[in-house]
Amino acid sequence: MPGYLLDKSAIITCAHGGTASPLIVSSRVKISGMGICVATSMYEIKGCAFPPPPAGNGPCLTAMFTTSALRVKSNSVPVLLQDGVASCIPTGTPLMVVKPQARVKGM
Repeated sequence: MPGYLLDKSAIITCAHGGTASPLIVSSRVKISGMGICVATSMYEIKGCAFPPPPAGNGPCLTAMFTTSALRVKSNSVPVLLQDGVASCIPTGTPLMVVKPQARVKGM
C-alpha cells in the first residue's frame, strides 16, 4: 500500500511518548534536503516514560522497522514508509509515525 517515505525530519514516537530518531539515513536520496530512512536504519528512543523493572520492562531504548517499501530502494536497500511496522527494544511496543514528510510517496 502506498505511503509517504520517512526522512530524517519525520516525527516518530514510541507508544509511551518517547521521541525516536534514525541513527542512519541515506545521503544518496534526499527529500527537501533531508536524507531518507532505509530498512537497515536503527532508531534511538529518548524520553520514554515506561517504567523500568520491577514496575515494567522499559524504557524503550531502540527500535527497528520490520516492514519497508516493496518497490522503492536507495542503494539497493528498501526505504521506510509511514505505514511500516516497527517494534521497540526491550518493550516490544510499536513506533508511531506522528508526522511524515508530505511530498513523496512510495510503495
